[in-house]
Amino acid sequence: MMGAMEVAGLCLCVAAGLIQPHSAAAQSGTALAGALASGAVSGASGSAAASAPAATASPSGPGYEPVQFGGSSGLSAAISPVASPADQADMRANATPPVRPAAGASGEFEIWLQRITGHPIHRFGANLLVPSAHDFMAPATTAIPPDYAINVGDVIAVAMTGSVEGSAEFTVDREGRIFLPHVGAVQLAGVHYRDLKERVAAAIGTQFRGFDATVSIRRLHGIRVYVTGFAQTPGVYTVSSLSTLLNAVLAAGGPNAGGSFRSVKLYRNGQELRDFDLYDVLRRGSREGDAVLQNEDVLFIPPVGPQVAAIGSINEEAIYEIRPGETLEQVLAMAGGPSQLADDGRGVLYRLSDRDTVGSRTLDRAALVATPAVGGDILQIVNKGALVRPVERQSVLVRLEGEVNHPGNYFVAPGTPLARVLDMAGGLTPKAFAYGTRLTRLSVREQQRENYQTALDQMETSLVSSALAAAGDKQAQVAAVHTLVQRLRQTEPDGRLVLNLPVGAQGLPGDMTLENNDHILIPARIDTVGVFGAVYRPASFSLHGEPPQTVREFIDRAGGAQRLADRGGIFVVRANGDVLSRRKGVLHAQVQPGDVIFVPVRAMPSTVLTKIRDITQMVFQMGLSAAAVAAL
Repeated sequence: MMGAMEVAGLCLCVAAGLIQPHSAAAQSGTALAGALASGAVSGASGSAAASAPAATASPSGPGYEPVQFGGSSGLSAAISPVASPADQADMRANATPPVRPAAGASGEFEIWLQRITGHPIHRFGANLLVPSAHDFMAPATTAIPPDYAINVGDVIAVAMTGSVEGSAEFTVDREGRIFLPHVGAVQLAGVHYRDLKERVAAAIGTQFRGFDATVSIRRLHGIRVYVTGFAQTPGVYTVSSLSTLLNAVLAAGGPNAGGSFRSVKLYRNGQELRDFDLYDVLRRGSREGDAVLQNEDVLFIPPVGPQVAAIGSINEEAIYEIRPGETLEQVLAMAGGPSQLADDGRGVLYRLSDRDTVGSRTLDRAALVATPAVGGDILQIVNKGALVRPVERQSVLVRLEGEVNHPGNYFVAPGTPLARVLDMAGGLTPKAFAYGTRLTRLSVREQQRENYQTALDQMETSLVSSALAAAGDKQAQVAAVHTLVQRLRQTEPDGRLVLNLPVGAQGLPGDMTLENNDHILIPARIDTVGVFGAVYRPASFSLHGEPPQTVREFIDRAGGAQRLADRGGIFVVRANGDVLSRRKGVLHAQVQPGDVIFVPVRAMPSTVLTKIRDITQMVFQMGLSAAAVAAL
């Protein structure tokens, strides 16, 4: 039995607030003292729960040249120090650095690779490890693992029910102990969290019986670690005692352009404890070697190792760091393997030592397995799916619309002529205007697009040169040129293929071989002629019942050309897509159904705009619509 002095001592603890009663039990300090005085607590041994409960700490505190062709999940593990608000403020003040680091500059290999491939190829992992949008000191709720070892500075919460009602918090002192009133010192440093409850309950049981104890970690201590070597921001970091090697690397911004992703060394007490490969996390999702840090640990990021680029039809174009003995097949695996459209049976190797000899080598997959990767290698997987097949081997889908008896989409065999598809569609209707048929083709569009962009580049250079040499406001003229060219670049060629048919044609060229995605629109007969541009009354005129007339006569019917008209630049776009210009005697040509006559504006001869008068004609010749010209 406890003596009177012991009861009085415990009562003083309650009164002083060292043991606070649970509000849920509605026990006051006096009631607890009364329970002790009544002898409800006896002193030889006590009872406790058999095992420690799963606990969660609620932290409140402290990333020869290959053929040119055009072409995340982010990994974040914020450092989660667990401390009181006051401790958190101190840890933030001591953290180095307080500002997130910027991404490092590109390395020499990355810059060289961009120059020879024509597009940027970044280092694998560089955009995954830098937590630019995260504060590594941000609070989080972290589950404490069962094997966590109690350390100096941890705050232990003890709550008791049964014969003794109350709760209190105790900080592990520098000697690794906590002091329980009337129980004495309890050595906890090094005790695993799974054993914490049993250790504390056993100590209390030496003085009390008939109680249940709940023991948890209320706050974790902070530790100081050093991140050195080729890190984005090397320095001293104060982190949570649950932080791992990877957390500290993230806090330092990851390796810089000269740092290794394949080796992060952990030193403890002067000895190398771990060599961690960041690719294990980034590519395989494994943190098996990610050790929990201890106070005064040192992390060292060595210089980057040999690097190899994987480009082409692969799942992730990037620069990959290799370790000794890794093969080209392993590099391909790091890149996610060939893509769905790749020629996956082989790869093209560009090696620095081959630049003055063979240049490049084609290796099959077996050779890739057997060939060790060498720093500076470029492995290219070519695209097989995008190859243009011979017409006779293409699958053909044709869209037929307009004046046919059965418009629709028709799947036909490779090499099918147009006559066969027209038969499938039931032939032309009586109102069909074969001369105005609009056939658009993807291969023609691509050719037009390439030629159009080349013409625009040449025209822009010529116009800018003229603007700089001309009198007047040079800056305004150059700006006008760039504005005009930009508007032209936004207009796409339509891929129209002009059919060589007479105006009165009753059918289409039946022997024409169709290509995949051909689009054929056969309009109804058009009995109008449009006159637009610098005329006094732009309009469309009916040809019904009219005798044959010339382009000049229809311009006169529209009121004639205005004084600002460029009479030498008049042109006509016919219904079949042909363009007639002055060189073809446009003014004396007889109009045809569907013609569009355009009279451009004459530019002032003293300005750069004199060179723009041929643009509208060029636009039509490149396969653009009249609406595009009107928009200029």
